[in-house]
Amino acid sequence: MNAQTQSLRLTGAAGLIEAVRDEPAATPRGTVVIAHPHPLFGGTLDNKVVQTLARAFVQCGWSAVRFNFRGVGASQGVHDEGRGEAQDLLAVIQQVAPAGPLALAGFSFGSFVASHAVQALWDSRSLEKIVFVGTAAARFGVAVLPEAAHERTLVVHGEQDDTVPLAAVLDWARPQSLPVTVIPGGGHFFHGQLPLLKNLVVRHLNS
Repeated sequence: MNAQTQSLRLTGAAGLIEAVRDEPAATPRGTVVIAHPHPLFGGTLDNKVVQTLARAFVQCGWSAVRFNFRGVGASQGVHDEGRGEAQDLLAVIQQVAPAGPLALAGFSFGSFVASHAVQALWDSRSLEKIVFVGTAAARFGVAVLPEAAHERTLVVHGEQDDTVPLAAVLDWARPQSLPVTVIPGGGHFFHGQLPLLKNLVVRHLNS
């Protein structure tokens, strides 16, 4: 992605986890771990939305770690419908950011997995920023976020997302009174609107 990108080989419950870290020019203000979309539908750490999230965090001074869930790329194991993937995400966090400022981000299935990581970590670890894009609330049980996490959380969805209907995300967010930022005319992959998505994330990180 840039000259500051390095390959990582991490360890999870299913074996090797393939990951990359994108570093900012100056000393990082913290580490974000970013979860990719559904492994059975072509989701990888190189997904364009995932890379856009990484660029936004790096621009704001964060070290950004993207990784492949089990069974994707060089990561060992087989797809586990989110349970094992949540273990993978927690294992990555433990190895790349065992202490210090931490943020979590996810796209689609990755947001579903990241939501459960937020729930698992909240009482023991401070999460400075949370970003969910195209949250897969139609097909998966996305975890309810702690109320104290709301002001640190950005939820972005495309108005015309035909993979995850906006209504499903609103149904998840409504009982929590969790705001959702809607990109007018946006689809699931934000074709032609990735610069806008990046700017929204940068604004959130700088707020």
